[in-house]
Amino acid sequence: MTATPMRPALLVLADGTTFEGEAMGADLPGGVAAGEVVFNTVLSGYQEVLTDPSYAGQVVTFTYPHIGNYGVNPVDAESRKPFCRGVVVRDLARRPSNWRSAEDLDSYLRRQGIAGITGIDTRRLTRHVREAGAMPGAFGTADQTVLKAAAVAEPSTKGVDLVAGVTTAEPYHAGDGRFRVVAYDFGIKRSILRLLGEMATVEVVPASTPAADVLARQPDGVFLSNGPGDPAAVTYAVDAIRGLLGEVPVFGICLGHQLLGAALGGETYKLKFGHHGGNHPVQRVADGAVEITSQNHNYALVEGTVPGADVTHRNLNDGVIEGLGCRDIPAFSVQYHPEAGPGPHDARYLFEEFAELMTKAGAR
Repeated sequence: MTATPMRPALLVLADGTTFEGEAMGADLPGGVAAGEVVFNTVLSGYQEVLTDPSYAGQVVTFTYPHIGNYGVNPVDAESRKPFCRGVVVRDLARRPSNWRSAEDLDSYLRRQGIAGITGIDTRRLTRHVREAGAMPGAFGTADQTVLKAAAVAEPSTKGVDLVAGVTTAEPYHAGDGRFRVVAYDFGIKRSILRLLGEMATVEVVPASTPAADVLARQPDGVFLSNGPGDPAAVTYAVDAIRGLLGEVPVFGICLGHQLLGAALGGETYKLKFGHHGGNHPVQRVADGAVEITSQNHNYALVEGTVPGADVTHRNLNDGVIEGLGCRDIPAFSVQYHPEAGPGPHDARYLFEEFAELMTKAGAR
């Protein structure tokens, strides 16, 4: 394997903060890639992170210093392609070592058309984002003036419907379990489909599918998936969920959790720098048990704005609502990722709870 020659590159945030590094991944027209800069604290699982559609519109910074050590393989991809705008790492491994590796990360990024930058002081960058908040940035081989202008011109994800760019165009099926589940694809991950498919025959439908079309399929339950961006911009999904509540059991994860809350009358807001990582402590309100969770979201539900539902889980780092349980209808949701991929498996019991909810509602 011949290493790609290093090319000097810069990362410039919208506030002018600049970082020096070297270009990796794809060569983009004009030498510029831009998006909202966020950081993820996972120690492994970089491929699952990069292929999570929830990162649409964002540049992902990995806080772990060595990325690419074990390469990339087709099995660990969470979607058909990466939807993120770029990748920032401290030290890119040029020679992966793992029996499952099919190619190195740099080659994969070039093949997928995703640019990256390595050699960045990611500790300094992460501390800056924590203090100043997630903000647009631009990186590449262009000069600093061009990159600063691109960063300033890059819009925030607030108010933008990013779901429309990642959802499936046509319905498709997955799994062969005994239940019948319709899953809304707001940016669904394959690891979620694998777990749902163990207990249900799943039909995945586009994000814009009306409630009437879903109910006509006579499902035992409806799943609301994860996805990118601002839930307030996905009004069509909120309308559909309102038409489903009380008619069929509903289970939501991440964006699906926020959309369920909005359908119940709740409000959402943007977190300062979001939750992105594989080790967030979440407490179950009912018994006080603590789960270590995988998270990837920038928005959350406003405390006290969701009538008819109780908070079932709460983030111990900052108190953010991490779970909802409806009082009078069969519906619940969590903000975090019980399927992990990557991350701990503490919360996989929630899929069993969905199965129990469907059984109680009369599923065969």
